[in-house]
Amino acid sequence: MNRHVTRREFLQTTALAAAGSWLAGCQAPGPRKLSANEKLNIGVIGTANRARSDIAGVEHENIVALCDIDDNLLAAAKERFPGARTYTDFRKLLGQNDIDAVVVCTADHTHAVATAAALRLGKHVYCEKPLTHTVYEARTIARLAAKNKKLATQMGTQIHATENYRRVVELVQSGAIGQVKECHVWCDKSLPSGDRPTEMPPVPSQLHWDLWLGPAPARPYHPQYLPKTWRRWWDFGEGILGDMACHYMDLAFWALRLHQPLTIEAEGPPINPETTPSWLVVNYQFPARHDLPPVHLTWYDGGKRPDLIEQGKVPNWKNGVLFVGDKGMLLADYGERELLPEEQFAGFQPPAPFIPKSVGHHNEWIQACKTGSPTTCNFAYASALTETVLLGVVAYRTGHKLDWDAGLLRARNSRQAMNYLHPEYRKGWEL
Repeated sequence: MNRHVTRREFLQTTALAAAGSWLAGCQAPGPRKLSANEKLNIGVIGTANRARSDIAGVEHENIVALCDIDDNLLAAAKERFPGARTYTDFRKLLGQNDIDAVVVCTADHTHAVATAAALRLGKHVYCEKPLTHTVYEARTIARLAAKNKKLATQMGTQIHATENYRRVVELVQSGAIGQVKECHVWCDKSLPSGDRPTEMPPVPSQLHWDLWLGPAPARPYHPQYLPKTWRRWWDFGEGILGDMACHYMDLAFWALRLHQPLTIEAEGPPINPETTPSWLVVNYQFPARHDLPPVHLTWYDGGKRPDLIEQGKVPNWKNGVLFVGDKGMLLADYGERELLPEEQFAGFQPPAPFIPKSVGHHNEWIQACKTGSPTTCNFAYASALTETVLLGVVAYRTGHKLDWDAGLLRARNSRQAMNYLHPEYRKGWEL
């Protein structure tokens, strides 16, 4: 049986049948019912770097379990939460019976495996962006979340909760700049490319290297991989596109009600089989949505910018989302927004706010865990955003303009794309 058919069948099986062998026999009891005043019992996977902010966002609840592959980092977290049980293997943490909810803030390549297992075990999940490492994983997580509707889910795109993003969405959706058929999204960040190191230094005594690798192919330890440099290696991350597009493209997805692209085409420097490119430009074509027209969205990183900036028609912001409408343009980033041309919008009165103020990105999820209230970056929304972002990686690595069949999760014109849509997992770490 060919790989494509196997994966389609895999996606259609039940969640428990799809579980990794290390979950065999586990039952999903469903979430514990809590009142709004009760505290959640939370297990946190990852304790340093980005995880510090996520812990700060949920520490007013009960942190009952902590996991890290670095003994020193785990010990430091334990000092803050002395009542929490500690683990170096998140698979064991997930077996702790009193956990209601899990926060996943690991390197990208372990997001899906940890998230899928938690969902199958009936636990609410907050997972950092991007939701997954591959397109196939994003679709699998979406299906698991849909199957377990009582579980609260949220992807860690914290900017989604800001007031500026809400006001930008209101401007676009109220028609302030007319019909939008073109959108540009750029980020100034860049990562160096390079080859796999050949040196084999000893693994630091506090580091559980094999557990950090998790589902990724085995390789010798090297300090070039972690703690903060993993994102530029294909086996662990997806470069700046994977790092930042879920933040900036989120605004375009939300405002324009985007979902699945029709075609994806990418350009960048020559492909390195080990590391991500130092710059990337990705073109996505989206279909019409109800009464909204088709949209051409372009992503830029590594110093690339839209031509409109070079032409002096748009301010040269380091990072931005530019909506081009038939009645004007709207430029935004995390904290600012500007209608263009300025003289055209002199005296413009924005619409009355119609998107409610957020209680906070983490608090939104916590409330949902307790009351069933909605979250704005739930896994239905987040998986589609992540899938689209990661299709840019697939287009770049294949060198093909992908004709995307979202229903069958395949590129109609590129058999090579399957090599990048779905990962191979090490035994014991299957999704």
